[in-house]
Order: sequence, then C-alpha cells, then structure tokens
Amino acid sequence: MKDNFSAIPVFVAVVEKGSFSSAAEKLGMTKSGVSKRISVLEDSLGVRLFNRTTRSITLTEAGERFSDYARNSVVIANEGFAALHNLQNTPKGTLKINAPMTFTRLHIVPYIKEFLDSYPDVKVILSMDDRIVNIVEGGYDVGIRIGELEDSSLIAKKLADCKSVLCASPQYISKHGIPSKPEDLSNHNCIYYSLFQAGTEWTFYKDSKKLKIEPKGNFIVNNSDAILEALLNGLGICQMPTFIVAEHLKSNRLISIMDEYTLPKHAIYAVYPERKHLPEKVRVFIEFMHNKLGGGSGYWDK
Repeated sequence: MKDNFSAIPVFVAVVEKGSFSSAAEKLGMTKSGVSKRISVLEDSLGVRLFNRTTRSITLTEAGERFSDYARNSVVIANEGFAALHNLQNTPKGTLKINAPMTFTRLHIVPYIKEFLDSYPDVKVILSMDDRIVNIVEGGYDVGIRIGELEDSSLIAKKLADCKSVLCASPQYISKHGIPSKPEDLSNHNCIYYSLFQAGTEWTFYKDSKKLKIEPKGNFIVNNSDAILEALLNGLGICQMPTFIVAEHLKSNRLISIMDEYTLPKHAIYAVYPERKHLPEKVRVFIEFMHNKLGGGSGYWDK
C-alpha cells in the first residue's frame, strides 16, 4: 500500500507528459525507474494502466478512471503541503499558551490586543494556571514559567529577570516592628505561597552565607493576588516578586524590609517543545513578549 501511494505522483507525471522519458525528466528519475514504478503499481492494483507500444503509451479504460482520482489526490496533497508551508512560515493559526495567573494578568494580558492586532491571523487560547502543567501533554504551543526550570526536553527562552523582596505594609510594621535578620521572622506572621517551587523554606544571602528559615504564619494560599491583598491589609510579611509589588513599593503602600539580605535570583521564561520546525506563531509571540518585558531587568523594576 505504501508503494502504491508513492507511485501515484509518478503515474500522474506519465499521464501529463505522455511518455516515460518525459516523466522521468520531470521527476529527476531514470526512464527505467519510472517504468518499474508503474509496473509495480499495476501489479499491486491487478490492472493494466497503460497500453504500451514502441512509439507511444496510452491509458487503458482502467487507467482513465484511475487518473482522475490520482490527479485529484496529487492536487490535494500539494495544497496540503502549501498550507503547511504557509502555516510554518506565516504567523497564523491557533496559539495555545499556558501561563501563571498573576504574572499573566499584569504583564501579558495588557499586550494581547497589540499582539493580535499585529498578527490578525493568529487566535490565542490562554490558560492561566499557577500549577505547573505538562506543556506537551496539555497540547500547548508555549508556556510561561517563573523560577528554576526542571530538567526536561523543553526549550527555554529568558524573557526577563524575576527579582523578589521581603515586604510588608506600613500598618503591619507600625504594629509589629521591623525584623532585622532572618531569625527575627519567627516572631512575625509570615504569609506563605503554597506553590512556591523552592520548597517550604525562605532563603537569604549575606556576606557569602546562605541562611534558611521556615516561615510560620496563619495564612497559606496558592494565589499571589490573594497574598498581595493580605499584605496591603496588614496581615503579615511575605517574599514577593517585584513584578507584583513594584508599584506598591513606589507608592509606599508596601515597604521592603531586610534589604541588606539578598534573595535568590530567578527569571521568567517562555518554554516550548522543540526548536526544530518552530511554528512562526510561536516564534513571533516569544519575540514579542521578550521585547515587551525587557529581556534582562523587567520594565517594572526600571
């Protein structure tokens, strides 16, 4: 059956050119090679497709009937190849994106209209989820990931740095004071993000030393927007990425504390399954977001 399909373009070329030699020239084959492929096809189908003489070939009745189907199949296949080529080389089609909720709401959704205006043949399906999902199994074209990346076959493109600060509201600080070292946090209400990839501990660096503490508090949640709301209401202290709290730090609604300690450095990445044959819709989206987010320090830190 496989040989039958591969022989169809050869059969169509012979029909269109009227001879084995002309078909061979068109296909870049030898005349004997073309003749052999037609003979194998005839043997497989159990019918003679051409009447052969020393000077010419003509289609048999079976060949005439088969030729219409064969030509249509070649036309349809060529249209399919052209469609794939167009899809691969032009930003178009459905782009499925998986990304974390708060970051996406703040720094991707505001640019979606501009992206779609720039690429009107692209349709975006955006799935916002703070859990890490499998890009391949979920059928996603691209994912946005923050923090340390797990070893995998995914290709990663850095979009921006992800800086974090320890912060609290002025109301909380005026009531409970300011911790000066990590050990002091045991006397404070530490709000904890339950999906924190680094584990259950907070890590601090100072003078080439690494210090770890396990935060204790009365509010653990799996959503950064909820943490921000609790921080602004004076509930406690939390490590927060600046892409969430930068504007609140600038307006003094939140205050960074223990600034002499450095928090782990992370980054924001676009991840996708393969670099080879990367669809144009994926390439332009990653490039678009890289330009918008800054590539290095995020625009929110500037």
